Amino acid sequence: MLLTTGQAAEELGCAITTFRRLISAGLLPDLSRRGVRVMVPLEAVQALQTRQQAPLDQLRGKEIAVLRVDVARRTEEEERSWLGFAATLPAADLLKALRGWWRCDAASVAAGGVLPVTLSGYVVAVLTGLERWEKNSEGRHAFPDARLAGYVTDLATPHLHLTASSDDDRRLAELLLGTRLTSHSGGAIAYVPTHTTAN
Repeated sequence: MLLTTGQAAEELGCAITTFRRLISAGLLPDLSRRGVRVMVPLEAVQALQTRQQAPLDQLRGKEIAVLRVDVARRTEEEERSWLGFAATLPAADLLKALRGWWRCDAASVAAGGVLPVTLSGYVVAVLTGLERWEKNSEGRHAFPDARLAGYVTDLATPHLHLTASSDDDRRLAELLLGTRLTSHSGGAIAYVPTHTTAN
């Protein structure tokens, strides 16, 4: 059974623009088209519905930062060609597209030890290596040593690409990728309690 994007969004309880971001980012590859309409398999929608919540209680610390991104778009910045997330970007380009510049409390981001990247409420990439940061003249921060621990290319399956070189980074990527993670913020960075008692 195939659903329109509007029907799929209704099934998921989200705005149609929110659902279309997943399509535009290439995270739902098994789509078909009827004229100008994009049709979504019911099974893909059901898979998204059953994605577990991110197990934040397994992370150290009381709080983590979450990077909320949009679909990748071209940028004229010198150090990177893209800003945002797309499943088709090579890992090196994706890392550059995700590691700054944002308005944030850099020390809090670093203290969390991991930065889940969400698009439309799903964790699509995981960054680690956040111990060092830089600040520009606009008060925005970047994390030049950030590592891409992994990312998702198919959210319905899900299909994970683990790029971590350390066991700890790989564990974090496997734990978080493809899960649901709700966060609220007026900017790119949100802060979410992990509900742990660790310091």
